[in-house]
Amino acid sequence: MGQAIGLLEVFGLACAFKAADAGCKAGNVTIDAFDKNKPLGADKLPVPLLVCIKFRGSVEDVKAAMDAAIVEAEQMTGVYQKHIIARPEGNIEPFLELNCLK
Repeated sequence: MGQAIGLLEVFGLACAFKAADAGCKAGNVTIDAFDKNKPLGADKLPVPLLVCIKFRGSVEDVKAAMDAAIVEAEQMTGVYQKHIIARPEGNIEPFLELNCLK
């Protein structure tokens, strides 16, 4: 609670693992979860599965993790979206824990 959240959506699970590894090595962060999404028109994407990596830590550490993860993901299949929430509202915490990869 009270930590920043980094949301990085990349193409494919292998890319997500590599990006998450790079992010964890670059900043003092934890991974809350991976989540998957197959969006409308997925067959036109480079990889038809989007994986969202959810980093958590201080704002500075999340930024460092996201920067490193983005570099790694861009060397593979690429980044779809990226967002940092510096101070998530308490009401959205339960939704940040939702994922489809249990």
